[in-house]
Amino acid sequence: MIRKYSNKDKPKIIELLRKNTPAFFAPSEEADFVNYLDHEVEDYFVYEEDARIIGAGGINYFPKLKLARISWDIIAPNSQGKGVGRKLAQHRLHHLKERKNIELIVVRTTQLAHKFYEKMGFELEKTEKDFWAKGFDLYQMKMSNKK
Repeated sequence: MIRKYSNKDKPKIIELLRKNTPAFFAPSEEADFVNYLDHEVEDYFVYEEDARIIGAGGINYFPKLKLARISWDIIAPNSQGKGVGRKLAQHRLHHLKERKNIELIVVRTTQLAHKFYEKMGFELEKTEKDFWAKGFDLYQMKMSNKK
């Protein structure tokens, strides 16, 4: 089940991040994530299975640019490769298709996850070495949101 994030989910989501550090996130990113949860959440969703949160991911909006950004995707390590990330991404992409004012969807990820987004239909726009932290390169990807 995919549902909207609530503040009571915060400890479990932070724990998901920790379980994916350092495999997918640099330790220094936790403070950025806490700030995101406290101050930058616009649409954030959790994926629950058997009353356990096994995934989460968000959307941030830039209306003047007619753009939305997929943000902070995190999947429990033992649930990776089982379609959880795909379902969570599809849920948000469907959510964005309903928004007529959004023409472009971007995701900023790393070399560790960019192939996943490529399979979802995103195209690589640019890369930047050591953007997030040493060894964590930026892979900025985009997708049209036009029907």
